[in-house]
Amino acid sequence: EYEEKTGRAHRPLSPKQNVRKNLDFEPLSTTALILEDRPANLPAKPAEEAQKHRQQYEEMVVQAKKRELKEAQKRKKQLEERCKLEDSIGNAVVTWNNEILPNWETMCCSRKVRELWWQGIPPSVRGKVWSLAIGNELNITHELYDICLARAKEKWRSRSTVGAEGECEDAGFSAADREASLELIKLDISRTFPNLCIFQQGGPYHDTLHSILGAYTCYRPDVGYVQGMSFIAAVLILNLDTADAFIAFSNLLNKPCQMAFFRVDHGLMLTYFAAFEVFFEENLPKLFAHFKKNNLTPDIYLIDWIFTLYSKSLPLDLACRVWDVFCRDGEEFLFRTALGILKLFEDILTKMDFIHIAQFLTKLPEDLPSEEFFTSIAAIQMQSRNKKWAQV
Repeated sequence: EYEEKTGRAHRPLSPKQNVRKNLDFEPLSTTALILEDRPANLPAKPAEEAQKHRQQYEEMVVQAKKRELKEAQKRKKQLEERCKLEDSIGNAVVTWNNEILPNWETMCCSRKVRELWWQGIPPSVRGKVWSLAIGNELNITHELYDICLARAKEKWRSRSTVGAEGECEDAGFSAADREASLELIKLDISRTFPNLCIFQQGGPYHDTLHSILGAYTCYRPDVGYVQGMSFIAAVLILNLDTADAFIAFSNLLNKPCQMAFFRVDHGLMLTYFAAFEVFFEENLPKLFAHFKKNNLTPDIYLIDWIFTLYSKSLPLDLACRVWDVFCRDGEEFLFRTALGILKLFEDILTKMDFIHIAQFLTKLPEDLPSEEFFTSIAAIQMQSRNKKWAQV
């Protein structure tokens, strides 16, 4: 049209351009193609087919709108739940700070506090509650931590100047000291919560974790450094100041269950496994029989869970909630949690063989729903023939 108005000659149209010229409009999307008739160079649609396509298109639009509405409702619900959760956490923080912590001795065992405890301790007060619940029976001070750390640093410096392992023995280092060498601790630190990238070399908490583990090996040379300790220390570092984390760490490892495992007291470990199996059979008889049939003993999965207090096996936020109740109920809750995991996945585990069960329990799913998980734990009864955990 422009060329005709201006009197300019126009080039002959290509076949493709000719098709476009015959159209009343140019489709901008597949929607337009669905709604309009076929191009002029193609046979027209029969009326029935055109009507059918229009109906199909309208149905597609309705379905798309339904999906959009469903997604919008889902997002709205998630937002409401998040706001509700934030409000409940905010209210819980006020309760913990104003009512519970100032009156800890009188309120810590009350029913109200125990119920609040089960729901999870707010992150901002978690460290304080853990410290109070774990206690300090060993009477460790900040000054003692500084002394142990200074001794550890001195030993590391001595090691760096001594080359061969034989020379180390001549220098008078014990077997426990050798096990707690800088190299072994460094190796384990690099494996601690690798996804967070905060404990590895160059990370903000690398030196802190290294210091606590080194100081502990000097504080308890009879125990030394054992793999799995780095995860426990790391969780405490995330919730407490360094010296307080060391105090909680040392007192936590001094508990009977942890000491039995970290000192590899086979007799006591077998006692714990036997007690666990009593409650296993009581709560989950079908799965217990399946495990027995496949010769799957508790040590295959329990050792890793107990060594790291679930911090390696569960998502970190869920592990912290397990720690919350563990600080309240003690070692019993570690084994109750284990039974809760087995109950949650009972249907899946009963269909697996030895290898697949061991693999599954070694690496649990990462998307564990917290409420469903704790509901499963709550359903576990820690009483067998009128005997509680400690009695068994």
